[in-house]
Amino acid sequence: MNKESNQKTSKTITESPSNFSNLEKMSVTELLTGINQEDGQVHLAVHRTIPEIEKFVTLLIDRIKAGGRLFYLGAGTSGRLGVLDASELPPTFGVPGNIVIGLIAGGDKALRNAVESAEDDWDKAWEEIQEHGFNQNDTVLGIAASGTTPYVIGGVKKARENGLLTACITCNPGAPVSQAAEIVMEAIVGPEFVTGSTRLKAGTAQKMILNMITTSLMIKLGRVQGNKMVNMQLTNKKLVERGTKMIMEELKLEKEVAKSLLLKHGSVKKAIEAYK
Repeated sequence: MNKESNQKTSKTITESPSNFSNLEKMSVTELLTGINQEDGQVHLAVHRTIPEIEKFVTLLIDRIKAGGRLFYLGAGTSGRLGVLDASELPPTFGVPGNIVIGLIAGGDKALRNAVESAEDDWDKAWEEIQEHGFNQNDTVLGIAASGTTPYVIGGVKKARENGLLTACITCNPGAPVSQAAEIVMEAIVGPEFVTGSTRLKAGTAQKMILNMITTSLMIKLGRVQGNKMVNMQLTNKKLVERGTKMIMEELKLEKEVAKSLLLKHGSVKKAIEAYK
């Protein structure tokens, strides 16, 4: 089968005409109100995907506990969102940086600048996964608003062929990436305010789903106690103050004692455990 042949079966809602016209004639208030109105569709679309997100997270938890990792594959906005989510987990939850790995078409350069034709390479994503020495507990999540990105589809297909768990986040029903992945999270947010600009509603939906996946994962891995980030890295004064307050509340200690305990042990969780 030709690699492009199944793209004709998907409904490209993300490319549908905007519900608004003559944008350049609108006032700033009208523009902001219109964008906000469209954004109101996002949480509803994400809510409808919860059963698939739940299925994915449930499987992912056991795979991570068994030594697997989660790879994000994306291009453009989708790729940047994956890298962003992956990069925020170590400081927020104190996990190693190789638990969730964000790969973007074109590499780190593409985080700031478009890299010509990078997303059209069907084989590159799988090559990059192999560079990390994949194992059978690894999981690959393709992120593609249109669901037609060759870099993402090719990586998901090869990962599945090699026995890895695969999933995708997309905003078009029946997209090629959905046909390639085992678990499909389709957040159908409708046409964008600016026709085809998937950095808007589609990007917001993708970010919300990524937040849901990794926050739930980190909680189930024991990186949160009660409702607090007890394993966060103490990388600035704000986080030291936050950690100190957590220890004060938990152990009923004075501020200086709590802060000293925190700095000695390096995390809220370790400080509390050592004191107890």
